[in-house]
Amino acid sequence: MPSLGADMEAGTLVEWLVKPGDRVKRGDIVAVVETQKGAIEIETFQAGRIEKFLVELHSKVPVGTPLALIRAEGEAAAAAAPAPAPTAAPIAPMPLPKPAPPPMPAAGPMPPVGRAAKVRAPASPAARRLAGEHDIDLSAIAGSGPGGAITYADVERRLGVAALPAEAKRGTWLDLAAMRAAIAAAMARSKREIPHYYLAHQIDVTPCERWLANKNATLPPDHRLLIGALALKAVAKALRRFPAFNGFYRDNRFEPSNAIHVGVAIAIRGGGLAAPALHDTDQLPLDELMNDMRDLVQRTRAGRIRSSEMSDPTITVSSLGERGVEALYGIIYPPQVAIVGFGKAVTRPWVVDGAIGPRSVVTMTLAGDHRVTDGHAGALFLAEIGKLLQEPEKL
Repeated sequence: MPSLGADMEAGTLVEWLVKPGDRVKRGDIVAVVETQKGAIEIETFQAGRIEKFLVELHSKVPVGTPLALIRAEGEAAAAAAPAPAPTAAPIAPMPLPKPAPPPMPAAGPMPPVGRAAKVRAPASPAARRLAGEHDIDLSAIAGSGPGGAITYADVERRLGVAALPAEAKRGTWLDLAAMRAAIAAAMARSKREIPHYYLAHQIDVTPCERWLANKNATLPPDHRLLIGALALKAVAKALRRFPAFNGFYRDNRFEPSNAIHVGVAIAIRGGGLAAPALHDTDQLPLDELMNDMRDLVQRTRAGRIRSSEMSDPTITVSSLGERGVEALYGIIYPPQVAIVGFGKAVTRPWVVDGAIGPRSVVTMTLAGDHRVTDGHAGALFLAEIGKLLQEPEKL
């Protein structure tokens, strides 16, 4: 069970997307876990073959609990055999006293025959919700999941719609009330533990707008760049010069990160918020960064965030310019040590080469952790971002 944020202590396994015997490679999505932040797609970072599952569906388990056993390519199957497992099988041959046998049937996976009809058919939460929406009796559906569990796809097949849009498949798993509670808890902890300082800096983005207009003139609408992509790239490149804003504060010390994974604050319809990471933001060409950002926004709003995207953002960037807000002052998401905010581009009188003229100006803000940096370093960091945005063609 991966840690998907400093405030996460446990998660509930709701669906396996693989079965024992399947081959997997690094980055494959193997399971779905439900947390206060919604349903998260769990990736594997180990290549091999799924040997067996170690956690039952619908179990709530602490962070760090092994979920499955994967046998690496070339590794002997017998190597996995000695691994201890909390099952009743090894206990049977032991010389137990006579009073011991009666409770053993209760530990078995199958209920007594007389109760079988009263037990709910095992099904994922998403499958139950879809069945409930269409008044379908789950007991009449044969489950294809592990242990005969009914999956979302099984209910879809019963409905005759085997290919619902991705947004409909997992978007229904979002519990916005629980997500809001998780956000509130994380922000309360942040304000309680992190000594924030705040800075604001206005930058002229007219060069960005002109460059974007020329660049987008030759691109189809679904491939055009947005100024938000330039802002993310500028922040990422500035972090190369100011690594003290890129990393984590844990165990009373700052841990700088060699990689730059910018978390993008994304509003979810209905009131939720998530900030998954765009990995290696500083290394992505602008076109690729824009495509990745579009994909990340769509999947986040559909409730299909991946575990790797939630577990390692090294800084967060938030923008409310499209909502008409001129400036925003964010709250640092622990264990990160900074958050950068961008507001709406507004036309203001500005001095360029000794002459006053109308220019597009954006207010950029920084919330920094005073345990790691101070206002002087923060001012230099913001100035570097502004400088980079003056030459968008170099991003």
